[in-house]
Amino acid sequence: MRTDPGAFSPSNNPMTTEPDPQRETPSEIVLGNLSTAILVLNEGHNILFANQAAENLLKESATQLAGQCLIDLIINGEELAEIVSEAALTNKTFTRRRMQFLLPGKDNFTADVTVTSVPDQGQTVVELIPMDRYLRIDRDAAIQEHHDITRQMVRGLAHEIKNPLGGIKGSAELLARELPDESLEEYTDIIIEETNRLTSLLDRMLGPNTLAQKTPISIHQVLERTANLIELESKNLEVIRDYDPSIPELLIDPELMLQAILNVARNAMQILETTPHPALTFTTRIERQFTINGQRHKVVVRVDIKDNGSGIPPEIQEQLFYPMISRRPGGTGLGLTFAQSIIAQHNGMIEFESEPGDTTFSIIIPLEQNNE
Repeated sequence: MRTDPGAFSPSNNPMTTEPDPQRETPSEIVLGNLSTAILVLNEGHNILFANQAAENLLKESATQLAGQCLIDLIINGEELAEIVSEAALTNKTFTRRRMQFLLPGKDNFTADVTVTSVPDQGQTVVELIPMDRYLRIDRDAAIQEHHDITRQMVRGLAHEIKNPLGGIKGSAELLARELPDESLEEYTDIIIEETNRLTSLLDRMLGPNTLAQKTPISIHQVLERTANLIELESKNLEVIRDYDPSIPELLIDPELMLQAILNVARNAMQILETTPHPALTFTTRIERQFTINGQRHKVVVRVDIKDNGSGIPPEIQEQLFYPMISRRPGGTGLGLTFAQSIIAQHNGMIEFESEPGDTTFSIIIPLEQNNE
């Protein structure tokens, strides 16, 4: 990223030459390390300069961005182009909050935008501050807070219910021994079976009752076990693998992780029963500088479980991880709650995005816990 700090022009455009860290000025280093995406445009709205944050946001390298017109780069970039033209015409600075942008390939992002004219150079500086990450952090914090409160309530309620259930079961067993007619034991057997069923349901609501026994293992081994089970359970479902083989081993409990991923996958599989051409895709990727529960992690592993089903109804999306909330008629809604509890034991989180035909659950686990 070589620039003349006084001006940006095609002749000294940093995207027309190979980076030379030894020749970078302090200004160039600062621009390159900003989390704000910076674009410098000429009078024709062509890109003269883009810093690293802009490359990450727009999903193209500096070389690919060089010379591209703003409107060609962003599908719905007309509004931004109008702001750039207005700033150049009036020599004023314009700011817009939470503008929505759509990139080729249906990728989109939300950003606060500031446009500043540099009239003596015939150029315009566009600052894009991505808001998706901050919006996601706020949303995840709220979900986690609600989950913690709900979990405490469920735990208290479950213990209050389990105590009398134990008494009912014990009394039924004693009564069965004293009955004069063995044919009457059918009724005590029903009482005992139903109390056992309710106790099992409460245990599931409480989530895993054992601590994770972590060991180094490839996440792909767990995913393959999950995929094989899903394929055995549903012959009509297409299971697609899209793995990043460079992902190192994770320090996880393989059995608990299998249960968590399987719960998410089965939740999708049940919705896909009414889909004409059902498909489930497992994807693994590395992400950097990711915040979980207020803590930023340098590197995380993201496991995406994507289905092409009918999607999650908007009215239950905010409560989806609560017990007894299900997007499937007759579902208990405990599978996702259980999965979230397991992932929380691994310092991770589960998030999702959903629209008809495209629902993706993402399991995110910090990689650096391997060094703890």
